[in-house]
Amino acid sequence: MDYVWAFVVGGAICVIGQILLDVFKLTPAHVMASFVVSGAVLDGFNIYDKLIEFAGAGATVPITSFGHSLLHGAMEQADKNGLLGIGIGIFHLTSVGIASAILFGFLVALVFKPKG
Repeated sequence: MDYVWAFVVGGAICVIGQILLDVFKLTPAHVMASFVVSGAVLDGFNIYDKLIEFAGAGATVPITSFGHSLLHGAMEQADKNGLLGIGIGIFHLTSVGIASAILFGFLVALVFKPKG
């Protein structure tokens, strides 16, 4: 049953994104930024952690989880290190994803010839 709920929640997030693209004519960048901010807002109200407990990968795989991780790490480190901890916490939980994006982007640029 866990797989079903992960599929339903992840699919619902994708449906919301598709509605934002098709009905409201937002650009993919606007949708991505909206999802990151909404993940952070939901984490601020302690809703996203409950969604992760309920849906597992259906809530951790979409980009909304990145916003959750940014705020979650910032708040956790802010409690330990004060104002400086906000910057530390943002990169503490998300550094693997950011580093992977940079590395794979570089490797793709080596294999294919980017235009621009």
